[in-house]
Amino acid sequence: MKKSAIAAAMVLAVVSSTGAFAKAATGTIASIDKKGDSITLSDGKTFILPEGIEAETLKVGEKVVVTYSTKAGKLAASGIQPAK
Repeated sequence: MKKSAIAAAMVLAVVSSTGAFAKAATGTIASIDKKGDSITLSDGKTFILPEGIEAETLKVGEKVVVTYSTKAGKLAASGIQPAK
């Protein structure tokens, strides 16, 4: 009985935490909003940049991989790397 309760608790924990995992998007930067600290990829997705990633270091036309999560309905980037 204890094993099934532990297994059920583990399944519940995994299911409830799936929204917390970071996602990744690959695309080409279509525009950069330096005042709003955000970028928009060619597919139309706009990502808010965190402290530590400056919009001035990015270039329109650059192909990137953006690691992000959704916060308050907005896409919040946690990392940006050049795509290979």
